Amino acid sequence: MTLIARFTVDDARPAGVSGLEAPWVSVMVFSKTFTDGITGSATTVFLAAGSEDGSRSYVATESISGRTGDGRHGEVTVQHGGLESDPGSWFGHIVPHTGTGDFADWSGSARIHHDADGAYFEIDLAES
Repeated sequence: MTLIARFTVDDARPAGVSGLEAPWVSVMVFSKTFTDGITGSATTVFLAAGSEDGSRSYVATESISGRTGDGRHGEVTVQHGGLESDPGSWFGHIVPHTGTGDFADWSGSARIHHDADGAYFEIDLAES
């Protein structure tokens, strides 16, 4: 089953890592609102490397909490990342055994895409 989960980023604030002063890496914490496919919210820890626009890379881990259109609700953790310059390198996965509630058995891929309407996750749930 494929689930398209659209979201907006509501807040992005810099975060530090205690004991690490490294100009080659940045850490941000995002707050997101999911508006379609999943209705709910997420908190994302985002780690980026590189400073040249178009050539950066990132890896992010986020906890998504919400409800699907068919009434299932719960929370699940997703990890995703890739090279800004190469959409073919973008990856995303549901972290095994992180789901709660109706999302408890979720597994599969969860990749971010963009279109004219904005950003969304394409979540391909594995059959259980």
